[in-house]
Amino acid sequence: MTDHVTAAPTGPEEAAPLPDVLADLRCAGRTVARYATRPGLDPRLSPRPYLHPVTTLGGALVTEELPGDHLHHLGAGLAVPDVDGRNFWGGRTFVRDRGPVPLDNHGTQRHTGWRLREAGRFEEDLVWEADGAPLLHEHRTVTATALTDRAWALGLTFALTPADGPVTIGSPATNGRPGAGYGGFFWRAPKEAEAPAVLTPDADGEEAVHGQVADWIALAGNGWTLVFAAADGTTRRDPWFVRTTEYPGVGSSLAWSRPLTVPAGRPLVRSLVTVVADGRLGRQAAQDLVKEATAQ
Repeated sequence: MTDHVTAAPTGPEEAAPLPDVLADLRCAGRTVARYATRPGLDPRLSPRPYLHPVTTLGGALVTEELPGDHLHHLGAGLAVPDVDGRNFWGGRTFVRDRGPVPLDNHGTQRHTGWRLREAGRFEEDLVWEADGAPLLHEHRTVTATALTDRAWALGLTFALTPADGPVTIGSPATNGRPGAGYGGFFWRAPKEAEAPAVLTPDADGEEAVHGQVADWIALAGNGWTLVFAAADGTTRRDPWFVRTTEYPGVGSSLAWSRPLTVPAGRPLVRSLVTVVADGRLGRQAAQDLVKEATAQ
């Protein structure tokens, strides 16, 4: 089933304003990722900071922003379709018994300050707000670590704390669309002539791995492989959202089949590592790199 597609709301120049670069992430002597935001982006795309372009050490591009099939897909970062009824994913909102509906309910993630900014690591504060009111405060940490001369690891840890009272996180699945439990960390990869391969330690193919809980999941395209892994026990319990045939994307789902409530004063914390490798890795090579990356 097609995920919610957002058609271009305006002309190309207006729909894709030039980004404000917040930070460059460097590893092994080169820039491997750019962290940016587009403050002039149409509100219906749920503006937020994100990583793009992200490349392998060999220079292969492994993220995509504002693709024609889903304009609200913005590289790699955090996106949640339902935070107390507000859309921080972009595009239409899935409404029970109605389906995907264009609603004026979009939120924005706004960078509010740095705690640390270095070549291979940054820590920042953000606020998730809608209608000018904060719903969540976030502390986000992003790191880049060299693994081999052909692979590096991107670490991303986030802590979401309600601004005032408990906050409920949902998804299209929790609102009545089975299998569409996306929301949380999400990585949009480039669309190529052939769909990428996808595998976990014990399964292959989109149908077999979508919605499954696994220590890691690999997406292998033309000359590149991404291996997504949970870096802590809590994150390891979150199912993987996977697309390969319609478009290439992988996410770690916060609310796969039922809503998740974040209590007041108690942050929701998740930590993930993504191995970014040149070449098409097999299962053992992916396993070995994940082991090294999560031991850092």
